[in-house]
Amino acid sequence: MYTLGIESSCDETAAAVLRGERELLSNVVYSQIKLHRPYGGVVPEVASRDHLQKLPGVIEQSLQQAQVSLRQIELIGVTYGPGLMGCLLVGLSYAKALAYGLKKPFIGVNHLEGHLFAHYLEHPEAPPPFIALLVSGGHTALIYVKTYGDYELLGQTRDDAAGEAFDKVGKLLGLPYPAGAEIDKLAREGNAQAVAFPRPMLASGNYQFSFSGLKTALALYLRAHPKQELRADVAASFQEALIDVLVKKTLRAAQDKGVRQVVVVGGVAANSRLRRRLLQAGQQLEVAVSFPSPALCGDNAAMIAAAAYFNYRQGRRSELSQTPEPALELAG
Repeated sequence: MYTLGIESSCDETAAAVLRGERELLSNVVYSQIKLHRPYGGVVPEVASRDHLQKLPGVIEQSLQQAQVSLRQIELIGVTYGPGLMGCLLVGLSYAKALAYGLKKPFIGVNHLEGHLFAHYLEHPEAPPPFIALLVSGGHTALIYVKTYGDYELLGQTRDDAAGEAFDKVGKLLGLPYPAGAEIDKLAREGNAQAVAFPRPMLASGNYQFSFSGLKTALALYLRAHPKQELRADVAASFQEALIDVLVKKTLRAAQDKGVRQVVVVGGVAANSRLRRRLLQAGQQLEVAVSFPSPALCGDNAAMIAAAAYFNYRQGRRSELSQTPEPALELAG
């Protein structure tokens, strides 16, 4: 069975073709980074218009790479939330039109669940139950995955997501947008113990996160220490503080739930320091830690196709009346 996945929730226009459960035939991602870089962040109206222009070509490229015709597609999966309203509307409208024209079923996919299926695609040997750390530009959450389709949200950020904090701090440090990879690279040259930044909510006793105050602490430090040569130390110290919170809360959740497996998904899962710290800490506690490959960490359509196919097998279908849900949450 061939499934076409479509993703357009933010600033990536993506399409993928999946055969069966896990055989990925193509995964095309067009990034709008260059388009938004002059503004230091995603401009929703600009993003929506670019999706509208690029999506047909991205889908065609994905079909060509998979060597599959549109008529061979048997299921269409598309992100319907959460995300930017205009961006979601472009992908969802296109998917519904295809489904109607081809007379094929389509399934609206929760983008957050989609990230969990990035792990599903690459790690069939590591099924639930596990603790999932979903950490990206728009989301930071800890999820207890009892089985696929059955989720318990343990906690999430109260303000800035981790990836959002990286981008805002990058702007303060004069780094290009998006700043996550730039800070990861710059931090390797710095001393992570140079600045004693706070570890927000580390001792809160719950699984909530907050990174806005950490960003403010860095801004105040830079105001008092404006020398450019300190940038690497500041970047390394900021990254270490944020990662300390992620690592310790994630492993505490695994211990509290009595599971021996942690899965990290989302764009920030590509951060080299987070990977190293979690693997080391997990090894000490005899907790297995796994990450998707970098290509499946950021927003992509492969994970959407996999989630759609799974839900299809569970008997779920979406109606053509499906509307975008920008504030959609992950329900068990």
